[in-house]
Amino acid sequence: QVHLLESGGGLVQVGGSLTLSCGASGRTFSGHVMGWFRQAPGKEREFVTAISGGGLTTSYSDSVKGRFTISRDNAKNTVYLQMNSLKPEDTAVYFCAARSGIFGGMWPPPLSEYDYWGQGTQVTVSS
Repeated sequence: QVHLLESGGGLVQVGGSLTLSCGASGRTFSGHVMGWFRQAPGKEREFVTAISGGGLTTSYSDSVKGRFTISRDNAKNTVYLQMNSLKPEDTAVYFCAARSGIFGGMWPPPLSEYDYWGQGTQVTVSS
């Protein structure tokens, strides 16, 4: 069992920056692929970024590539999302997710393969 808790959301102006954190409790955190997803009102949850267990491989959606950076500190059981040059369309609830088990499929893993989810943190970009 893994418990995830996001923090760092808030209100930011267009072009600003924000850093989200996701603390994980449980076993074998370093072996989990970690991902960030977001969901805007009336829309489906969508992939934002993912990072491999060792932090050597990352993936980003086209909409955030070049603006967002995912990182992890396995010693602290924490994954981060650095968001720069924020746009109004980035407004959403951001969810941290963990995929347990040995990875051997497509990269990045699809949403359905993530086993654990945080409750989300609201990010609002004001225009």
